[in-house]
Amino acid sequence: MGLTEIFARLVAQVGKAAIVWRRLQGSTPEQAIGQAPTIPEGRAQGRIPTLKMPTAQGWAPGQTPTAAPGLQVNAFATGLDHPRWIHLLPNGDVTIAEAMSKPGPIRTIFGYAMFSTMKRAAAIGVSADRITLLRDADGDGVAEIRETFLKDLSQPFGMALLGDTYYVGNTNGIVSFAYTSGATHLSGPGRKLVDFKPGGHWTRSLLPSTDGRKLYAGVGSMSNIAEGGMAIEKGRACIYELDLTTGSSRVFAGGLRNAVGMAWEPITGQLWTVVNERDGLGDETPPDYLTSVRDGGFYGWPYCYWGQTVDDRVPQDAAAVAAAITPDYALGGHTASLGLCWLPAGTLPGFPEGMAIGQHGSWNRSKLSGYKVVFVPFANGRPSGPPRDILSGFLAEDEERCYGRPVGVAIGPGGCLLVADDVGNVIWRVTAATP
Repeated sequence: MGLTEIFARLVAQVGKAAIVWRRLQGSTPEQAIGQAPTIPEGRAQGRIPTLKMPTAQGWAPGQTPTAAPGLQVNAFATGLDHPRWIHLLPNGDVTIAEAMSKPGPIRTIFGYAMFSTMKRAAAIGVSADRITLLRDADGDGVAEIRETFLKDLSQPFGMALLGDTYYVGNTNGIVSFAYTSGATHLSGPGRKLVDFKPGGHWTRSLLPSTDGRKLYAGVGSMSNIAEGGMAIEKGRACIYELDLTTGSSRVFAGGLRNAVGMAWEPITGQLWTVVNERDGLGDETPPDYLTSVRDGGFYGWPYCYWGQTVDDRVPQDAAAVAAAITPDYALGGHTASLGLCWLPAGTLPGFPEGMAIGQHGSWNRSKLSGYKVVFVPFANGRPSGPPRDILSGFLAEDEERCYGRPVGVAIGPGGCLLVADDVGNVIWRVTAATP
């Protein structure tokens, strides 16, 4: 057993003691979910925040997540290397971004504790830095063709195809490549379109505008609550808009700590995103959220959360707090809601139209949350009810182990739902249950 593993186990024991102590300070809050959530008052956890993550175990042969009644799930592809994001090409090919967090400088005991815990959870390490193409040529629901589509990238995440140009959201910027329908490999260095600061929340999701003239990119913060000052956060915690005709880019909306998945709601034409909120204030404080995104809107980070609730750990800006927009729909504290796609009515039996959300799962709460794929129903362009599970069973009942962790979600070939699982190293395929 290595030093890192020994330290991780020690951290887990200290974490359990801290969790017990915090539970003694008050009752366990109900989950902050929906359009009018009950959010407990924030209690700063100080230098020893709650740190609880399950050990990554992976799936046993034949084991799968649990599909909701009326649905079934099978492995579309296995043996990948930390698959995070999914993109469906017009010919039915599926491209998968394989990348992961890379260790940075460790300056504190808590930093080492976090590194050790993330390593045990298979959440940090050597990044594959590639995009893999999968093809289900015979239509049996399993990809039998696998090719390296792009390699030697920089923590790739978001992908988009517009015409004959394939776009990649690397952690340090957006690059484009020439694409021909049916190609199984792209070559060349690509053309850099815009630069982003790497590090911190490193994912760079991409979503084209409905007319194909612009790209939107989610760029997360460097830190939890701007502990290193706002200068290093410039150009972060926002959604960018890139004009593909002029090459100009701008911040479309800000104050979004870590906006990852994005999708268009087809009735109103509004952009929606899921956002990972700050840590260190309690199990349900504040909740991660799903929200529509206004052009020029400010959503509070780092000064406040869920509207104008001030985070007094942060030096304040009264004007920014006054301008903060309340999100539309709470998803619960620390669920790490990352994946997002619009699910038209009838895609999955028994599910109306709405949003599918991949919840990667918590680390900063006493009882784990997330670790599943959920569905939020919509009506008239707005969330219209409580979330429902699509896939669960990623987490063992004792919360000590996880078999997988869902991330990206996307409509796949034939109208199935595909789910990227970066611990199980699987792409799951969800369809109607066969009679």
